[in-house]
Parts: sequence; structure tokens; C-alpha cells
Amino acid sequence: MADVALDAIDRQLLRLLDADARASGRTLARRLRVAESTVALRIRRLVSTGVIAKFGITVDKDRIGLPLEAMVSCQIGHLDRTAIAALRRDAPTWPGVLSVFHMAGSDDFIIHVVATDADALRDFVVDNLASHPAITRTQTNLVFENLPGTGWATALEAD
Repeated sequence: MADVALDAIDRQLLRLLDADARASGRTLARRLRVAESTVALRIRRLVSTGVIAKFGITVDKDRIGLPLEAMVSCQIGHLDRTAIAALRRDAPTWPGVLSVFHMAGSDDFIIHVVATDADALRDFVVDNLASHPAITRTQTNLVFENLPGTGWATALEAD
């Protein structure tokens, strides 16, 4: 069950903001066929209720010299709270880490990382993962292409 009830206008507003978070209130209002004040009030409500957690940007990693992308699966030797807490604390701060996924299944964590080249990726694994006391095994998978999905927008429509 959802914490916040979203109507059709809220869902469409979220889709529009997801596509272009810099869209003006006027543009959003025109697309939604509502008043600009309605858009402003709805955005304020979506932010205050935590539905919109933050506004952000998407960086083209190739253009800034980080063309290599990988998903590194990690297994922890002893599943105890201290080891898990240490990895959850440390991994997001390592250079090049985009996301850290704490998993159920054969891997305990999957770390999404970018690097300048294969040597830099190797250095990342050696310097951060191989030396981390909680990690006993890693497997690195290169990402050929990262295609965004329709995600939450289509999941909401399925309800």
C-alpha cells in the first residue's frame, strides 16, 4: 500500500519532471492542462511528502572521461551486522561508485562503478574490494550499455 495517494495528474506530473526536471511551471501546466499555481502546489506537496526525494541531473559519463562501466558482485565471508555495516558505510565513498545494492541471493552486494579505463577498474577492485576485510569474493561484469527503463511510471499504471 502506498504512503501517498497519487491521482492521474500527480502521476503525469512526475513523468514530466522525470523526463525534464528543469521544465518551467508554465510548460508543465500547459501539458497537464491545469493552472501554474496547481503545478506549484502539487510539486510542493510531492516534495513535502517525500514522493520527490530530490531533483538531479544525468551526467554523460563518456563526455567526462569515464567510459568504462561495471557491476561488481561481492560476497561477504561472515554475514554479521558489523561486516555489513562496514561495507555499507565504506563502499558509497569509494571513487567511481555510482550505486551500492545490498542484495539477497548468491551475492551480498553489487557495486555499480565507472572508471577511465581497464587499468583504473582493476585498481578500484584491488584498492577497495580486495583489501576490504569483509569481502571474500568478487566478480566484475562490464556494462556494454545502460538503457533506462520506464520503471516506476509503468508500475504505477499496472495498479
